[in-house]
Amino acid sequence: MAFFKSSTRTIPDAGGVPRHVAIIMDGNGRWAKKYFLPRFAGHSRGVETVREAVRYCLGRGIGYLTLFAFSSENWRRPMEEVSLLMQLFTKALKQEVAKLDDNGVRLKIVGDVSRFDARLQELIHDAEITTAANAKLTLTVAANYGGRWDIVQALNRMAVELPEKQGQWTEDDFAPYLAMNHAPEPDLFIRTGGEERISNFLLWQLAYTEFYFTATLWPEFDAAAFDLAVASYQKRERRFGRVSEQLTVDAGETPASGDAKLHA
Repeated sequence: MAFFKSSTRTIPDAGGVPRHVAIIMDGNGRWAKKYFLPRFAGHSRGVETVREAVRYCLGRGIGYLTLFAFSSENWRRPMEEVSLLMQLFTKALKQEVAKLDDNGVRLKIVGDVSRFDARLQELIHDAEITTAANAKLTLTVAANYGGRWDIVQALNRMAVELPEKQGQWTEDDFAPYLAMNHAPEPDLFIRTGGEERISNFLLWQLAYTEFYFTATLWPEFDAAAFDLAVASYQKRERRFGRVSEQLTVDAGETPASGDAKLHA
């Protein structure tokens, strides 16, 4: 089973463009309230911002973009809002997949999609098949996803498929069963809207990710705001347990074979 090994084993290029950006898109409802609009208007405007973020990543050479669209806890929201969100998700899949495909974007949906209705599940399946061969950008949308769910489902699958190794399982044994096994671990995590927590998002994968929190509401997170986040990332020193001197003298640590080196 092919998968990305932990990025903590290699030292990324200093000042480079993050290979993988993960975002919690927070603030849609507050944006709508700010402009005296219904909450759903904020979610609709948020879809426009997703398009802008995809264009930004394509233009900057960012290879992976992961967006937290609907958490496993979001089912607790008012029934009407959840229903409207499902309708928006369905509409977006119908309207956007062909555009993504034309622009070389691979779409992946991660999460427990079994709770969605049959039509939405069919659209998800078709979208992934349609865009599977694209390689300019992998856009992953986390829908009915939770980090704890991801770890538990991965553990259960590993236990079934590797029972002979029980008690001796390793991270490399475990990683292929995670929902995000198609992507390297995020280099940069962004949360918009002013909150400073990860809210059960990518709990395993964010272990060594750089965090960036901004008060900017998601519908207002434009290219300039994205630039600020990337610039903050580029100023950081990522040591992964090493000392600073090792980042320049340890010639034995190079990116894993086949991984492209991205530069600003």
